[in-house]
Amino acid sequence: MKRGFYTIMSAQFFSSLADNALFVAAVELLRTGGAPEWQRAALVPMFALFYVVLAPFVGAFADALPKGKVMFVSNAIKVVGCLMMLFGTHPLMAYAIVGLGAAAYSPAKYGILTELLPASQLVKANGWIEGLTIGSIILGVVLGGQLVGQRISTQLLAIDLPGVSTGIDTPAEAAISLMIGLYVLAAWFNTRIPATGARMRPLPRNLVELLPDFWSCNSRLWRDRLGQISLATTTLFWGVSGNLRYIVLAWSAAALGYSTAQASSLVGVVAIGTAVGAVLASMRMRLDMATRVMPLGIAMGVLVILMNFIDNVWFAVPFLIVLGGLGGFLVVPMNALLQHRGHNLMGAGRSIAVQNFNEQACILALGAFYSISTKFGLSAFGAITAFGIVVAGMMWVIQRWHKHNCARYPDEVEHLLTIARHDDHH
Repeated sequence: MKRGFYTIMSAQFFSSLADNALFVAAVELLRTGGAPEWQRAALVPMFALFYVVLAPFVGAFADALPKGKVMFVSNAIKVVGCLMMLFGTHPLMAYAIVGLGAAAYSPAKYGILTELLPASQLVKANGWIEGLTIGSIILGVVLGGQLVGQRISTQLLAIDLPGVSTGIDTPAEAAISLMIGLYVLAAWFNTRIPATGARMRPLPRNLVELLPDFWSCNSRLWRDRLGQISLATTTLFWGVSGNLRYIVLAWSAAALGYSTAQASSLVGVVAIGTAVGAVLASMRMRLDMATRVMPLGIAMGVLVILMNFIDNVWFAVPFLIVLGGLGGFLVVPMNALLQHRGHNLMGAGRSIAVQNFNEQACILALGAFYSISTKFGLSAFGAITAFGIVVAGMMWVIQRWHKHNCARYPDEVEHLLTIARHDDHH
């Protein structure tokens, strides 16, 4: 791997670490503030909001500037969201601003991989960056849980600056203030990312012109015989896993009686499995083999339903590791295949923005469903059952869709697989 790849990984690690610790801190901030359960569940779709709303623009923005600079600006926006949370803005609104920074960050983070590396290294690079991201999720949720726990938060709140009134009075606020430092560190790494030499695509003067362009790119990916399958699979995976983060917190409280600090460690356990699955996939899978992993998605859905029957932490830990491992092995080759098709069809930034739009729209829809269901009395167990049925059923439909494509358009599918196979070896 080129030297710049490791700088990108470092920036991604610290930014993602802060994102995930901040999620736990925001849950605790709402809980201690007396907010109802549905508002805590709504944190997930609020984070996804700007991914969906700004999807037509962030891809073009990422293609118009050096991607290291885009990532720097994105981390600065996340700092603004943290400050808003500390200075009294409603946590849901402030967390949406952090989501705005994340929405701008993502096309640059993934798009720079296709500029920096050859196609033959994309699966490997995706495996490592997904593995590192999952590692940061593990450490982030555990860090967030520990920071809002009594032992560490007491020490943080005891820190006193002479003559300065910070207004930081709760464990959650102390945790959020530390996240600002992590975002600043990530921004510093962004300044060290080397120029890739890729051609910039200037933004149009009238940004409304981007709407038909984005719609065209979206349609192009959904019409591509391999792009549509990889896009459908990753969309469903991230829609479910994005909400599973909060569902595990809610399930831990209902099934095991865990606090936020205790439950956060189980979210990290799922992420451990995902990291292992992601790294294994990067070692064993090729671009042209990506569609073979779809049965793992059906198995994931079944395992989500089986969570309802676990009420012992010694069974829960290995179970959640297996659940995460299936997801990691599923998403890495599919993500690489999607990037490959998108880069060939429309350019890196735009294709990642299309991917984000679909995936975050799924997170937003499922998260809104969960939040509204909670408001109207659905238990955590009921929501878990619904999620499991959705993911298993939809993955079965996607698998049938691909088999239909192979039977009806064999030459076209084989041609696209040949391109992937060729690029994977060069």
